[in-house]
Amino acid sequence: MNTENYEIIDAHAHIFPDKIAENATTNIGHFYDIPMTDCGISERLIKSGEKIGVSRYLVCSTATSPKQISSINNFIAAECEKHPEFYGFGTTHPDSEDLEADIEQIISLGLHGVKLHPDFQEFNADSPEAFKIYELIEGRLPLLIHCGDNRYDYSAPKRIRAIHDNFPKLQLLAAHLGGYQRWDEAEQYLTGLDNVRYDVSSSLAFISPERAARMVRAYGVENCFFGVDFPMWSHDEELERFFKLGLTEEENRKVLAENFKQYLNL
Repeated sequence: MNTENYEIIDAHAHIFPDKIAENATTNIGHFYDIPMTDCGISERLIKSGEKIGVSRYLVCSTATSPKQISSINNFIAAECEKHPEFYGFGTTHPDSEDLEADIEQIISLGLHGVKLHPDFQEFNADSPEAFKIYELIEGRLPLLIHCGDNRYDYSAPKRIRAIHDNFPKLQLLAAHLGGYQRWDEAEQYLTGLDNVRYDVSSSLAFISPERAARMVRAYGVENCFFGVDFPMWSHDEELERFFKLGLTEEENRKVLAENFKQYLNL
């Protein structure tokens, strides 16, 4: 696998403070019943990415309760300051007592967007409480949101579509090809939308290369990003899966780096 001709950006990675990283990683593995390939520590992320020559990373973490919001945002910002190759997304929670303050903190810290995980945070992605967040960030910050899971309905593709329909100016980044485990619904509800981007993280291990390639092209190659969902997967195995899609060299270049650079004006 020759990666020398490609710039590679990982548009979906998770990091945690060292003292809780092992437990946080283990808990994610238990939640999905998938063994983790690594531990969500910044240095481990960079070491994994170096195997394939990753130049930049979108890093994030999710607040499972409102009391975690401020510390997570401060942590992500501090890691971005330490590692200039990091582009951090902050977080908030629909149950926060002061959503406006959360968003202002994210902006003041120089973070580039907001990450939400409805399944972890236990809220419907199209609930009135969540809509308050989207109202605050529409036109200001992009939203990276977990999509799909057969066990829950919180982030079903139809709910992600409702976000788009109600907030058409919101820059929406639909993770996991828009529908982790709910691929039929993702194609039904999330194809042909304006102002929506998609990452391929935690997708390529579950669907055939032919279907993944079809979905990428249906969404628009220019709208798709490469991502690994570290520490769930390793960079070398995910890149190997990605190249099995059989995209053209130009399409590979777009998904692996060019689209993300344009998205964040890098």
